[in-house]
Amino acid sequence: MSDTRSDAQLLADHVAGDVTAFGVLFGRHRDRLWAVALRTTGNAEDAADGLQDGLIAAYRRAASFRGDAAVTTWLHRVVVNACLDRLRAAAVRRTAPLTEVPDLPDPTADVHAGAEADERRRRVLAALAELPAEQRAALVLVDMEGYSVAEAANVLEVPVGTVKSRCSRGRVRLAGMLRDLLSDGEQPAEGNPDGPPAVPPPDRPARAPPA
Repeated sequence: MSDTRSDAQLLADHVAGDVTAFGVLFGRHRDRLWAVALRTTGNAEDAADGLQDGLIAAYRRAASFRGDAAVTTWLHRVVVNACLDRLRAAAVRRTAPLTEVPDLPDPTADVHAGAEADERRRRVLAALAELPAEQRAALVLVDMEGYSVAEAANVLEVPVGTVKSRCSRGRVRLAGMLRDLLSDGEQPAEGNPDGPPAVPPPDRPARAPPA
């Protein structure tokens, strides 16, 4: 039977000494946190390390959670910050785009359509890897994970205007690299009505790490 406790209750129970609560909380949001880590860092190794660093920090700092944001927002904040710390620490080392850990193909899917989707995904993630870490994190949250600009600002702990600026600059760069993937009918992203369209998302979600 699934645990029916809310995220806030699970975190409070963890702080109170429940040895299972944090594991339940992590399991509930594991896939999305992994996707954010993977798209922010651009490769599976750094994503796994960043996710681990973030979750260790969340586990240890749970008592400092003030409740001024949703628990999921707080978890994303901790994981994104851990990933950005790793990217900054490794700024001198170029990391390969996410081509080494492709999604497993759907055996029932059309072969040609699957190949096109894989190529689209590879190009989007490779282009993201070319952006500065802060722009990449903003675009991952707003354009790929569906956060509003205000929510992304909360996660990243920066002003709304900073997120808009980072997204705008990032989209301009991506539009040049991915021009042929942006159809004429795509609309500018939220928070930037006069700017270029949002980054086209990969056709399939990022693959979660092994249990």
